[in-house]
Amino acid sequence: MTSDQPLRHNRDFVLLWSGSAVSIAGSTASTVAVPLLVLAVTGSAGSAGLAGFAALLPMLVLPVPAGVLVDRYDRKKLMLWCDVVRGVGAASIVTALLLGCLTVTQIVLVGLVEGSLSVVHELAGHAAVPNLVPDGRLTEALSMAEARERGATMVGTPLGGVLFGLARALPFLFDAVSYLVSAVTLLLIRKDFQRPAATDPEQPREPALPQLAAGFRWLWRQPFLRTAALAVAGSNLLFRALFLAVLVLSRTLGASPAAIGVLLGVAGGGGLLGSLAASWCQRRLPLRTVVIGANWLWALLALGIAVTHNLYLLGALYALMWFVGPIWNVAVATQQLRTTPDRLQGRVLGASALLSGGALPLGSLAGGLLLQYAGTATTLAVLAGWMVLLAAGVTLAAPVRRAGDPQPRSDGAQPGSTQPGSPPPDSTKAETPHALPTPN
Repeated sequence: MTSDQPLRHNRDFVLLWSGSAVSIAGSTASTVAVPLLVLAVTGSAGSAGLAGFAALLPMLVLPVPAGVLVDRYDRKKLMLWCDVVRGVGAASIVTALLLGCLTVTQIVLVGLVEGSLSVVHELAGHAAVPNLVPDGRLTEALSMAEARERGATMVGTPLGGVLFGLARALPFLFDAVSYLVSAVTLLLIRKDFQRPAATDPEQPREPALPQLAAGFRWLWRQPFLRTAALAVAGSNLLFRALFLAVLVLSRTLGASPAAIGVLLGVAGGGGLLGSLAASWCQRRLPLRTVVIGANWLWALLALGIAVTHNLYLLGALYALMWFVGPIWNVAVATQQLRTTPDRLQGRVLGASALLSGGALPLGSLAGGLLLQYAGTATTLAVLAGWMVLLAAGVTLAAPVRRAGDPQPRSDGAQPGSTQPGSPPPDSTKAETPHALPTPN
């Protein structure tokens, strides 16, 4: 493949993209169905919350050790085993429903296993793409990956409810089949998912603890990526709290549950449009402009949400916030994957995911407490103020202002020491939509 050829002619990337799209839709459908199933089986909202917590817990505790696995073992085989085991787990729910012996314990265990393996599968897939597409198509690959995840989620969310309404087992059957489709597409891919040096059995391997820290260590030594990771963590605090605040404000403005669903659907559509526009923006806007501009747009939109008393305007402002997210995602992820050595891709992705994902539960907790004790208006004002301060900090950060400037390199430069804007140091090419998972 050359950078002149469109990605639709890249057989291996199309296979990975398609299989992942089906798998994400299946996972989303079953995620929607799980609380409905637990409520139907037990009538307990607490049990439904426990099942959801078990499925999400791995996102908080597993990214870093999963990154070690992704760098140490064959990524394609890891993804295949993840698909097989997750498919068996979904099929076990179907079987138990048909036999009438399903328990909450089984639902929780399957959710925990599926969530854990999904972390590994996602990191491996993201780390693999630089080896499947040419560097000149990196931004396009990132944009397509963003569109895939958002589009598949938009399809899977209502589909889960519809299938559950037809028969309780159907969402989980669809999930099991989606993992089978993903596994088949992986088997058809011809290219290697990592450079040979990354899995050379003759290379001495580091002890476990230094391997766990390697991703954080490398990320912290990159001024721009370090600043971007901290900015994402800070904005994710805002966005998770803002999600709760928007729901409460919508109800205050008289929105019905159906109307709130439409509002969130429109926001998801904004994210999908943003993912389609990300490649265009990446080609025409400097990296520093995207990073600084995205944060100020979020700040201005947050201020607009804080003062609006119109439901339609609220929906439009919130959708615009979602639109900006993929543009940031693609710009920062492109820079990270171009500069990260292939042998460290999984661990750096894991470190980034932990920093950004770890902020989500904290933001949810902070938002809930603010709404309960300070009220909706005060909460929105605090969140808008926080985003303004964050945008100002990003603007003043020297690594962000220098992003995209050519940096001279000496002959003794070490792999991974490249500054933002300079050529890739370790010759890995291109991608992950969530190298730094951004607020949506």
